[in-house]
Amino acid sequence: MTDIPRDILIRAANADMQAFEQVYKAVSGFVYSVALRITNNTADAEEVTQDVFLKIYRNLKNFQFKSSFKTWAYRITVNTAINKYRTVSKEKKRMVNYDDTIEAGNTIADTGASFIEREDAEKAVASLLNALNSDQRACIILKEIEGLSYKEISETLKININTVRSRLKRARLALLGRAESAGVPYELQKN
Repeated sequence: MTDIPRDILIRAANADMQAFEQVYKAVSGFVYSVALRITNNTADAEEVTQDVFLKIYRNLKNFQFKSSFKTWAYRITVNTAINKYRTVSKEKKRMVNYDDTIEAGNTIADTGASFIEREDAEKAVASLLNALNSDQRACIILKEIEGLSYKEISETLKININTVRSRLKRARLALLGRAESAGVPYELQKN
């Protein structure tokens, strides 16, 4: 996610639609990506993305620049996605629909064996992430996939930094255990 200049955020907060469009273009891919990884469903991720931008639009005037916009957007996205995931999970347990994931922009240009290997790896990773509870999944995604620091995750999720460490440790142990029992190749376990 690229940094957004403060003046654009201020203009967007004052209902400047061109400025808000710049904010949308800068963060929409990130929002969708995080939402998809947490919900494991393209339709839910699209709904979360819409909800996030409604929340950003409605609350941008209250953003006080005490944290970075990136942290603020992460927090809104992760919380909205976790709430959606929990709601959907209560209604019905779902498996990841890999065809939807590929249609959603994660298309793979490769053909032949590399395509199959990559698709198998994506399925394995998605399956492993799906085995975690939503709190652990959020921490793992923010740390390992989005590259946030412990402090940024703590600020994003509004939890103590030691809680972040604890959730990450439990998630990693759970992932390693599941990966070994599922026969995931060691190379995927290291990445």
